[in-house]
Amino acid sequence: MANPIVVEALRGERVESAHRGSGAVVDAEGRIVFAFGDAEQPIFPRSAVKALQALPLVESGAADALSLTDAELALAVASHSGEPEHVALVIGMLAKAGAGERDLCCGAHWPIAAAAQQALASQRLQPSQVHNNCSGKHAGFLCLAAANSWDFAGYIEPTHPVQGAVKAALEDMLGETLDDSRRAIDGCSIPTYAASLLGLARGFARFASGIGLSPERAKAARRLRQAVRENPFYVAGSGRFDFEFMTRFGVKVFTKTGAEGVFCAALPHEGLGLAVKADDGAGRAAEVMIASLIMRFGGFDEAERAAAERFVRPKLTNWRGIEVGVLRPAGPLAV
Repeated sequence: MANPIVVEALRGERVESAHRGSGAVVDAEGRIVFAFGDAEQPIFPRSAVKALQALPLVESGAADALSLTDAELALAVASHSGEPEHVALVIGMLAKAGAGERDLCCGAHWPIAAAAQQALASQRLQPSQVHNNCSGKHAGFLCLAAANSWDFAGYIEPTHPVQGAVKAALEDMLGETLDDSRRAIDGCSIPTYAASLLGLARGFARFASGIGLSPERAKAARRLRQAVRENPFYVAGSGRFDFEFMTRFGVKVFTKTGAEGVFCAALPHEGLGLAVKADDGAGRAAEVMIASLIMRFGGFDEAERAAAERFVRPKLTNWRGIEVGVLRPAGPLAV
């Protein structure tokens, strides 16, 4: 059976297109609070799990050994926009690890931020690996390797101690076995493991609450949440959902986007984790899905709900800035 329609795009008063998807809201014990579509089907979480991948960096003592700041920890869980502030911080993290851009294995792409793209192009420069949206995560991996005296070479390989620590943390958080049959290669070249939305939501509930975690891992999760709460710009960038949403609601929520229509979130006060996937990989649909669930289960008051309306029902405009329609939650997400 097909997943339900969960987001509709209206032009004027008429539905022009629709997105199908699945999702789950789960507590740290794995109890399902709400689910829709096929939430058991394994999907690749992509960048949505960067906060979980950064846990070994903190709990191992590597972050303290290299005197990483909260801003640098936020960048370690980021899909950043490649703005000058992001790039400078990546370079600083690499220096603390005794590494350089040559040691990165994430690949180069143009910055996500249009202004940063234009600045490079105006200087007739090409993007480098530090502009990659995952370069902060990779700098964090190199910091973990440096603090443990592990070789930088091959740090992206499944057999390297860095990726072994990351996989072990993911399995612990999600409560799922991530064997080789679930492994593929992510956009930034590290291993990515398919996991169920139920497992991803459980992992973020544990990240939110610390329930079911060792004292060291729970402490690391709290530190990463605080780092992101205080530095949301470094997790994304100007105008991006994660930056805008956590700037407004950061005390109550942690959010993290992933490629191909994946989005995860943690609600610390409620001890809940959320995970969604748009079938067609549309980021706009995933943003509406996660915002809708956060508003439903996050204990928000009327004023906060009003402030969140632009995320739950974002306006659609044309090239002249004229409002032509809106995205809205549908099916199981309609309220």
